[in-house]
Amino acid sequence: MRKLTGTLMIAFALAATTPVVRADGDDEALYWNNVVLRSIQTAATPGALQARQAAIVHVAMFDAFNGIERRYTQIHVTDLSPRRGASRRAAIVQAAYASLVALFPSQIDALTGDREASLAAIAADDAVEDSESIARGLEWGQRVAEEIIAWRSADGLSTAPSTYFGSLTPGKWRPTPRPPLMPGGPELPGLPGGFPTLATTTPFVIPSPSSFRSPTLPPALTLTSAQYAAEFNEVKLVGEAVTLARTADQTVAARFWAGTAAGFWNRAAAAASRERHLTLSDNARLFALLNVAIADAVISCWDAKYFFEFWRPITAIRLADTDGNPATDPQPTWTPLLTTPNYPEYDSGQQSNSGTAASLLTAYFGSQMPVEGFAEGFPGVTRSFANFRAAADEAYMARIWSGIHFRTAMEDAKMRGHRIATYVLAHAAQRVNGNGK
Repeated sequence: MRKLTGTLMIAFALAATTPVVRADGDDEALYWNNVVLRSIQTAATPGALQARQAAIVHVAMFDAFNGIERRYTQIHVTDLSPRRGASRRAAIVQAAYASLVALFPSQIDALTGDREASLAAIAADDAVEDSESIARGLEWGQRVAEEIIAWRSADGLSTAPSTYFGSLTPGKWRPTPRPPLMPGGPELPGLPGGFPTLATTTPFVIPSPSSFRSPTLPPALTLTSAQYAAEFNEVKLVGEAVTLARTADQTVAARFWAGTAAGFWNRAAAAASRERHLTLSDNARLFALLNVAIADAVISCWDAKYFFEFWRPITAIRLADTDGNPATDPQPTWTPLLTTPNYPEYDSGQQSNSGTAASLLTAYFGSQMPVEGFAEGFPGVTRSFANFRAAADEAYMARIWSGIHFRTAMEDAKMRGHRIATYVLAHAAQRVNGNGK
C-alpha cells in the first residue's frame, strides 16, 4: 500500500506540473478542456463540485470568444466590450487561464506552461495574428474571466465544514458508516452531509435550484408501498458487496462509474467534436452548454437531496424493521459494493451528470455517435457504447449495482436531466440571427 500511495503521489505531482500536450488539429477550446479536466483531477476536487468548476471556465471561454464574434447571445458577460481587432483565440486562452488560476492558485506554474504553449501555437500558425491583436485578445479574456469569477464567487456556495447530520426518523437521511481501516475492524462513523449549500447555489442558466424539483417525494419512495419494497429488495440483492446476483461485468461497470462523470462526458464531447470537425466557435459554445447544463443539474439534484432528505440503502436495509413495510426484511450487517457517499439519496448526482450530458449531446450530435472512454477513478479500463444514451443508461444501473441508490432516484434524475438539458439548449447561447445550432 505504501508503494502504491507513493506512485499515485508521483503521478499527481507530474500531472500538476506537466503542460497538456496539444493533439494534432485541436483548437484552443479542446486544448483547454483537457487542461480543465487535468486541473480538477490534480486538485482532487470532490465530485459534487467538479461540474461547477468546469462550467465556470467554459463560460469564461465562451463569453470571451463570443463577445468578439457576436454570433450567439452571451451567457453572462453582456456589459463589457472588447477592443476592435482582438484575437478570438488569445481571448479564449486568457479567459481559461485566468479563471483556472483563480480556481486553482496552487497550480499556477503548470497553468502558466499551458498558457505559454497555447500562445506559441497561435504565433506559429500560418494565419498568424499580429501582436496587437493578440494583446487585445488577452486583455479581453482577462476582463471576462474576472467578471465570471466575481459572479460565481457570490453564488452562495460554501465549502465550510458541514454541520448537517440529518434525522433519526425512519426514511430520513443520517450519516452512513464508512469501511473499517483494517479488514475485520469496526466501521468508522459516518460523515455529516456533504456540501448542503450546493442546494441553494445560484444556477448558471435555469431559474432557480428548485425549478425542476418534484412537488412531493415520489410515491415509489413511500416506505410502506409495494414499489418501495421492490426497489429495496432489488438493491439489497444486486448491490451487496458480495453477491451472486451481480455479474463480473456489472461489478466492473459499478466501479467504472464510481466517481463523477464530468470528465468522461467532456472527453466524449471532445471525441464527437473531432469526428464532426467542429469549428472553434462551435466548440466554445458546445462545451459551455454541456458544462452549464451538468452544473445546473447537479445544483438541482442537491436541492432535491436536502429538501427530501431520503435515506440511503445501507440505512434502509439495516433498519428495515422500522419502516412499517412487511415486504422488507432487515439485514443489520448489509454492506454495499461501494462506500455510500455522505449526502442524502434522492435523487442521483451521478445521473444528473450522465443523464443531462447524454440528452444534450444526443440533441447536438444525434443518436448514432459511438462513445468510448475511461474513468479517472478506475485506471486501465475503457468501456465502449453504441451512443451517448447507452453510456448514461449503464451509469444509471451502475449506481444500483453499487448498492448506493434506489431505482427511482436514478429514473427521476434521468428525466430531470433531460428537462434541464432541453431548457439550457433553448435558453443559453442562442443564435443572434436565425435558428440552428
